[in-house]
Amino acid sequence: MSTLRSPSSVFRPLRLAALPIAMAALWAAPLGYPQTPSQTDTQQQTPQQTPQQTPQQTPQQPVEAAPAAGGPNADSGAIAIPKKKESIEESAPPAPPPPKFKNPEGTPNVSLELNVPEVVVDVGVLLDKTGQFVPGLKPDNFRVYENGVEQKIDGFRRVQAPITALLLCEYAARGFAFRVDMLNTAWAFTQQLRPQDYVALMTFDLNSHILVDFTQNKNEIQQAINMLGNEVFMPAAFSETNLFDALYQALDRLDRIEGQKYIILIASGIDSFSKLTFDKILARVKESRNITIFTISTGGLLRAETEGMGGMMGSMRDLSYLQADNEMRTFASLTGGRWFSPRFVGELPDDVSSINASIRSKYELVYRPTDAKQDGTYRKLRVELVDNEGHPLRFQDEKHKPLKYELIYRDGYRAKPEVE
Repeated sequence: MSTLRSPSSVFRPLRLAALPIAMAALWAAPLGYPQTPSQTDTQQQTPQQTPQQTPQQTPQQPVEAAPAAGGPNADSGAIAIPKKKESIEESAPPAPPPPKFKNPEGTPNVSLELNVPEVVVDVGVLLDKTGQFVPGLKPDNFRVYENGVEQKIDGFRRVQAPITALLLCEYAARGFAFRVDMLNTAWAFTQQLRPQDYVALMTFDLNSHILVDFTQNKNEIQQAINMLGNEVFMPAAFSETNLFDALYQALDRLDRIEGQKYIILIASGIDSFSKLTFDKILARVKESRNITIFTISTGGLLRAETEGMGGMMGSMRDLSYLQADNEMRTFASLTGGRWFSPRFVGELPDDVSSINASIRSKYELVYRPTDAKQDGTYRKLRVELVDNEGHPLRFQDEKHKPLKYELIYRDGYRAKPEVE
C-alpha cells in the first residue's frame, strides 16, 4: 500500500535545486539598472527570466549660453564659436577683366605724347606818378588776350624772388658826359642789389667785353665800376658803338640760363657798325623768352643843352638821338621793361628804384592758349585790369582823385616752330 507524501516533501528538492540558478542569474545581471516600480508590478518573474533593465538617468546640467567670442566659458561646458557679422549689403560682383588689345602681326607698340603749350606772362602794375607797385590784385582783375582772343587764366601768383640781371653798359670815346652817366647809373643799380641776386657786368664799344661774370658778390661789380671810373678821364679805344651786336650776344648768353632774366641796358642808343640790322635785332628780341630789357639812355643833359644848335650837323645829330631813343624804347616795350631818359644825377635813384620795384614785384599769369598750333608765328598779347563787374579798374588816392597806372608786360611771344 503506497503512502501519500505531502506536497512539502515533494517540492523541497526542487526548491533546493532552483536556488543556485537564481543566484547565478542575479550575478550575471548588470549593476546600476534597478527595476522601476511599474515594471515589478506589471510583469511576473519566473525562474527562467531575468529582471528587465532600465538605463541609468544622469542629472541634467544647466544649459550655459555660449559667449559672443573667445574660448570655452569654463572647464566644462559648451565651446564658444565666434559670431559672424551679418552683411548688410551683398558684396558687389567683381569687375570684368579689362579687354586686352593685341597689336597686329609685325606692328610695334606706339606711345602717344600730347604736348600742351603753356604761356607765362609777367605783369607789373605801377602808378604813373610815383612808380609804386600796386598790390592786392586778384586773378579776376586780369584779362589776357592773345591775338584779340581772351584766354582763360589757369595760374596766378605774386612773385618776389631774387633776380638774375646783366648790366650791359656802353663805354666808348663818344664823350666824357656819356661815360659819367653810365658809371653813375650802374653804381646806383648796384645799391639796390640783395645778397641772393646774381649780376654780371658787360661793356661794349666796337667790341664786347665781359668784366665780371655772374656773381652774388656785389662788391666785385662795384670794384669793376670803380676801375672804369679811374679810367674815365683817359681816352677810350674806340668811339664807335656796336649796340645791336652787343645786345645779340647778351641775349644769346642769357638764353642758356633757366628762369627769368633781365638786361639793364645803359647806353646812348646809337649803333655805328653792327653786323646786324635793326630789323634783325628786333626779331631776335621778339624771339627771346623769359628775358626783360630795361633801358636807360645816357647823355640827357648834354643833349638838352645842345639841342637845336649847330646848323645842319646839329639837326642830323638831334635826329640820330631821337632815333636812338626810339630804339631803346622799343627794346624795353617788346619785352615788358621800361625806358628811362634821365637828365640829372638826382633822377637816378628814383629811376633805379622803379626798375627794382618792377623786377621784384609783379604778377605772374599762366594760361594755355586756345590756338595750340606750334607754327612759329608771333602772338600779340594784351592785358587789361577790370573790376568785379567787368568794367575798367580805377584807382583813387586819399582825396578820391583818380590815379593813373601803367601795365608793364611783354608785347607778345613767338610760338615754338613745328618739329619736322
